[in-house]
Amino acid sequence: MIIIPAIDLKDGSCVRLRQGRMDCSTTFNDNPAAQAHLWQELGAARIHVVDLDGSVGGSPKNLQRVAEIVGAVDVPVQLGGGIRNEATIQTYLDLGVNTVILGTVAARDPELTMRFMAAFPGRIAVGIDARAGQVAVQGWTEHTNFMASDLAARLAPAGPACFIYTDIERDGMMQGPNIAATREFAASTTVPVILSGGVTTLADVEHALPLEKLGVIGIIIGRALYEGTIDLEEAVRLAEERDAR
Repeated sequence: MIIIPAIDLKDGSCVRLRQGRMDCSTTFNDNPAAQAHLWQELGAARIHVVDLDGSVGGSPKNLQRVAEIVGAVDVPVQLGGGIRNEATIQTYLDLGVNTVILGTVAARDPELTMRFMAAFPGRIAVGIDARAGQVAVQGWTEHTNFMASDLAARLAPAGPACFIYTDIERDGMMQGPNIAATREFAASTTVPVILSGGVTTLADVEHALPLEKLGVIGIIIGRALYEGTIDLEEAVRLAEERDAR
Protein backbone atom coordinates (compact mmCIF):
# COMPACT_ATOMS: atom_id res chain seq x y z
CA MET A 1 0.00 0.00 0.00
CA ILE A 2 1.30 3.46 -0.86
CA ILE A 3 0.87 6.82 0.88
CA ILE A 4 -0.36 9.51 -1.53
CA PRO A 5 -0.15 13.21 -0.56
CA ALA A 6 -2.95 15.42 -1.84
CA ILE A 7 -2.65 18.79 -3.51
CA ASP A 8 -5.95 20.62 -3.90
CA LEU A 9 -5.84 23.62 -6.24
CA LYS A 10 -8.00 26.69 -5.72
CA ASP A 11 -7.21 29.99 -7.42
CA GLY A 12 -3.75 28.63 -8.27
CA SER A 13 -2.80 27.85 -4.67
CA CYS A 14 -2.52 24.66 -2.66
CA VAL A 15 -5.44 24.62 -0.21
CA ARG A 16 -7.49 22.26 1.94
CA LEU A 17 -11.25 22.33 2.35
CA ARG A 18 -13.48 21.03 5.13
CA GLN A 19 -16.11 18.54 3.88
CA GLY A 20 -15.56 19.87 0.37
CA ARG A 21 -16.91 23.33 1.16
CA MET A 22 -15.30 25.97 -1.05
CA ASP A 23 -16.09 28.65 1.55
CA CYS A 24 -14.08 26.72 4.18
CA SER A 25 -10.63 26.69 2.61
CA THR A 26 -7.19 27.17 4.11
CA THR A 27 -4.24 28.12 1.88
CA PHE A 28 -1.06 26.18 2.65
CA ASN A 29 1.23 26.99 -0.25
CA ASP A 30 1.13 29.49 -3.12
CA ASN A 31 3.54 27.28 -5.10
CA PRO A 32 1.88 23.87 -5.66
CA ALA A 33 4.79 22.61 -7.80
CA ALA A 34 7.24 23.24 -4.96
CA GLN A 35 4.86 21.44 -2.61
CA ALA A 36 4.67 18.43 -4.93
CA HIS A 37 8.47 18.32 -5.18
CA LEU A 38 8.73 18.38 -1.38
CA TRP A 39 6.30 15.48 -1.05
CA GLN A 40 8.36 13.49 -3.54
CA GLU A 41 11.56 14.26 -1.61
CA LEU A 42 9.90 12.96 1.57
CA GLY A 43 9.06 9.64 -0.06
CA ALA A 44 5.77 10.00 -1.94
CA ALA A 45 5.48 7.47 -4.76
CA ARG A 46 2.46 9.23 -6.26
CA ILE A 47 0.82 12.66 -6.03
CA HIS A 48 -2.94 13.22 -5.92
CA VAL A 49 -4.10 16.53 -7.43
CA VAL A 50 -7.61 17.99 -7.54
CA ASP A 51 -8.65 21.09 -9.48
CA LEU A 52 -11.27 22.32 -7.00
CA ASP A 53 -12.28 25.22 -9.22
CA GLY A 54 -12.73 22.77 -12.07
CA SER A 55 -14.82 20.43 -9.91
CA VAL A 56 -17.39 23.13 -9.31
CA GLY A 57 -17.12 24.86 -12.69
CA GLY A 58 -17.09 21.73 -14.83
CA SER A 59 -13.95 22.52 -16.83
CA PRO A 60 -10.19 22.86 -16.11
CA LYS A 61 -9.28 26.04 -14.21
CA ASN A 62 -5.69 25.37 -13.12
CA LEU A 63 -4.00 23.90 -16.20
CA GLN A 64 -0.80 25.89 -15.79
CA ARG A 65 -0.44 24.80 -12.18
CA VAL A 66 -1.01 21.17 -13.16
CA ALA A 67 1.69 21.42 -15.84
CA GLU A 68 4.09 22.89 -13.27
CA ILE A 69 3.37 20.08 -10.80
CA VAL A 70 3.94 17.37 -13.41
CA GLY A 71 7.20 19.05 -14.41
CA ALA A 72 8.40 19.27 -10.81
CA VAL A 73 8.20 15.55 -9.96
CA ASP A 74 9.31 12.20 -11.36
CA VAL A 75 6.54 10.18 -9.70
CA PRO A 76 3.10 9.59 -11.26
CA VAL A 77 0.45 12.28 -10.85
CA GLN A 78 -3.23 11.41 -10.65
CA LEU A 79 -5.65 14.25 -11.24
CA GLY A 80 -9.35 14.96 -11.00
CA GLY A 81 -11.71 17.91 -11.02
CA GLY A 82 -13.93 19.18 -13.81
CA ILE A 83 -13.10 16.44 -16.31
CA ARG A 84 -16.24 15.87 -18.34
CA ASN A 85 -15.15 15.05 -21.91
CA GLU A 86 -12.56 13.25 -24.02
CA ALA A 87 -10.79 16.44 -25.05
CA THR A 88 -10.06 17.35 -21.42
CA ILE A 89 -8.80 13.83 -20.70
CA GLN A 90 -6.45 14.07 -23.67
CA THR A 91 -5.25 17.52 -22.60
CA TYR A 92 -4.23 16.26 -19.17
CA LEU A 93 -2.58 13.11 -20.51
CA ASP A 94 -0.64 15.26 -22.99
CA LEU A 95 0.55 17.38 -20.04
CA GLY A 96 2.04 14.25 -18.50
CA VAL A 97 -0.67 13.33 -15.99
CA ASN A 98 -0.49 9.57 -15.41
CA THR A 99 -4.07 8.87 -14.35
CA VAL A 100 -7.18 11.00 -14.90
CA ILE A 101 -9.92 10.75 -12.28
CA LEU A 102 -13.55 10.99 -13.34
CA GLY A 103 -16.18 11.75 -10.71
CA THR A 104 -19.26 13.73 -11.71
CA VAL A 105 -19.44 12.35 -15.24
CA ALA A 106 -19.02 8.79 -13.91
CA ALA A 107 -22.12 9.12 -11.75
CA ARG A 108 -24.20 11.08 -14.25
CA ASP A 109 -23.27 9.13 -17.38
CA PRO A 110 -21.76 5.70 -16.64
CA GLU A 111 -22.05 4.62 -20.27
CA LEU A 112 -19.99 7.59 -21.49
CA THR A 113 -17.45 6.94 -18.74
CA MET A 114 -17.06 3.34 -19.86
CA ARG A 115 -16.41 4.57 -23.40
CA PHE A 116 -13.68 6.85 -22.02
CA MET A 117 -12.12 3.83 -20.30
CA ALA A 118 -12.11 1.95 -23.59
CA ALA A 119 -10.50 4.91 -25.35
CA PHE A 120 -7.82 5.38 -22.66
CA PRO A 121 -7.20 1.90 -21.23
CA GLY A 122 -5.55 1.88 -17.83
CA ARG A 123 -5.49 5.67 -17.58
CA ILE A 124 -8.94 6.36 -16.10
CA ALA A 125 -9.67 6.14 -12.38
CA VAL A 126 -13.11 6.79 -10.91
CA GLY A 127 -13.60 9.00 -7.88
CA ILE A 128 -16.55 7.80 -5.82
CA ASP A 129 -17.31 10.42 -3.20
CA ALA A 130 -20.02 9.43 -0.75
CA ARG A 131 -21.93 10.91 2.15
CA ALA A 132 -23.68 8.19 4.19
CA GLY A 133 -23.02 5.86 1.28
CA GLN A 134 -24.74 8.09 -1.30
CA VAL A 135 -22.63 9.41 -4.18
CA ALA A 136 -22.19 13.20 -4.43
CA VAL A 137 -21.04 15.12 -7.53
CA GLN A 138 -20.26 18.60 -8.87
CA GLY A 139 -17.65 19.32 -6.23
CA TRP A 140 -19.87 17.54 -3.67
CA THR A 141 -22.58 20.18 -4.08
CA GLU A 142 -25.19 17.73 -5.44
CA HIS A 143 -26.26 14.20 -4.55
CA THR A 144 -27.19 11.40 -6.94
CA ASN A 145 -29.45 8.36 -6.62
CA PHE A 146 -26.43 6.04 -6.71
CA MET A 147 -25.08 4.23 -3.69
CA ALA A 148 -21.30 3.95 -3.84
CA SER A 149 -21.18 0.17 -4.21
CA ASP A 150 -23.85 0.21 -6.93
CA LEU A 151 -21.92 2.73 -9.02
CA ALA A 152 -18.75 0.68 -8.59
CA ALA A 153 -20.55 -2.46 -9.75
CA ARG A 154 -21.86 -0.62 -12.81
CA LEU A 155 -18.41 0.63 -13.85
CA ALA A 156 -16.14 -2.26 -12.85
CA PRO A 157 -16.59 -4.31 -16.05
CA ALA A 158 -15.03 -1.46 -18.09
CA GLY A 159 -11.73 -1.80 -16.21
CA PRO A 160 -11.07 1.43 -14.28
CA ALA A 161 -7.48 1.81 -13.07
CA CYS A 162 -8.89 2.09 -9.54
CA PHE A 163 -11.70 3.53 -7.48
CA ILE A 164 -10.83 6.44 -5.18
CA TYR A 165 -13.31 6.19 -2.34
CA THR A 166 -13.83 9.34 -0.27
CA ASP A 167 -16.03 9.66 2.78
CA ILE A 168 -17.11 13.29 2.47
CA GLU A 169 -18.15 13.69 6.09
CA ARG A 170 -14.60 12.83 7.21
CA ASP A 171 -12.72 14.80 4.54
CA GLY A 172 -10.67 17.64 5.97
CA MET A 173 -12.23 17.22 9.41
CA MET A 174 -9.19 15.61 11.10
CA GLN A 175 -11.41 12.98 12.73
CA GLY A 176 -9.99 9.78 11.25
CA PRO A 177 -11.07 7.83 8.15
CA ASN A 178 -14.26 5.81 7.88
CA ILE A 179 -12.60 2.40 8.00
CA ALA A 180 -15.87 0.46 8.18
CA ALA A 181 -17.37 2.13 5.10
CA THR A 182 -14.13 1.74 3.16
CA ARG A 183 -13.90 -1.92 4.14
CA GLU A 184 -17.48 -2.50 2.98
CA PHE A 185 -16.86 -0.68 -0.28
CA ALA A 186 -13.57 -2.47 -1.03
CA ALA A 187 -15.16 -5.86 -0.28
CA SER A 188 -17.88 -5.13 -2.85
CA THR A 189 -15.50 -4.81 -5.82
CA THR A 190 -12.50 -6.52 -7.39
CA VAL A 191 -11.17 -3.18 -8.68
CA PRO A 192 -8.27 -1.71 -6.65
CA VAL A 193 -9.38 0.96 -4.18
CA ILE A 194 -7.64 4.05 -2.78
CA LEU A 195 -8.90 5.35 0.57
CA SER A 196 -9.43 9.08 1.00
CA GLY A 197 -10.84 11.34 3.67
CA GLY A 198 -10.10 11.96 7.32
CA VAL A 199 -6.67 10.35 7.78
CA THR A 200 -5.26 12.38 10.68
CA THR A 201 -2.65 10.42 12.62
CA LEU A 202 -0.16 7.61 12.14
CA ALA A 203 -2.58 5.44 14.09
CA ASP A 204 -5.16 6.10 11.35
CA VAL A 205 -2.65 4.94 8.76
CA GLU A 206 -1.91 1.82 10.83
CA HIS A 207 -5.63 1.04 11.15
CA ALA A 208 -6.08 1.39 7.38
CA LEU A 209 -3.15 -0.81 6.35
CA PRO A 210 -4.98 -4.14 6.94
CA LEU A 211 -7.47 -3.10 4.24
CA GLU A 212 -4.76 -4.03 1.75
CA LYS A 213 -5.99 -7.64 1.84
CA LEU A 214 -9.33 -6.36 0.49
CA GLY A 215 -7.69 -4.59 -2.43
CA VAL A 216 -7.02 -1.14 -0.94
CA ILE A 217 -3.77 -0.12 -2.63
CA GLY A 218 -3.25 3.42 -1.34
CA ILE A 219 -4.12 6.05 1.26
CA ILE A 220 -4.56 9.70 0.30
CA ILE A 221 -3.56 12.16 3.01
CA GLY A 222 -4.20 15.88 2.84
CA ARG A 223 -4.75 18.31 5.71
CA ALA A 224 -2.88 16.12 8.24
CA LEU A 225 0.35 16.52 6.27
CA TYR A 226 -0.04 20.28 6.01
CA GLU A 227 -0.93 20.74 9.67
CA GLY A 228 1.83 18.39 10.81
CA THR A 229 -0.24 15.74 12.57
CA ILE A 230 1.29 13.15 10.22
CA ASP A 231 4.92 13.11 9.11
CA LEU A 232 5.00 11.86 5.53
CA GLU A 233 8.32 10.06 5.91
CA GLU A 234 7.03 8.20 8.95
CA ALA A 235 3.79 7.25 7.19
CA VAL A 236 5.68 5.94 4.16
CA ARG A 237 8.01 3.99 6.43
CA LEU A 238 5.06 2.48 8.30
CA ALA A 239 3.45 1.30 5.07
CA GLU A 240 6.70 -0.09 3.71
CA GLU A 241 7.44 -1.98 6.93
CA ARG A 242 4.05 -3.68 6.78
CA ASP A 243 4.61 -4.65 3.14
CA ALA A 244 7.98 -6.16 4.09
CA ARG A 245 6.44 -8.48 6.70
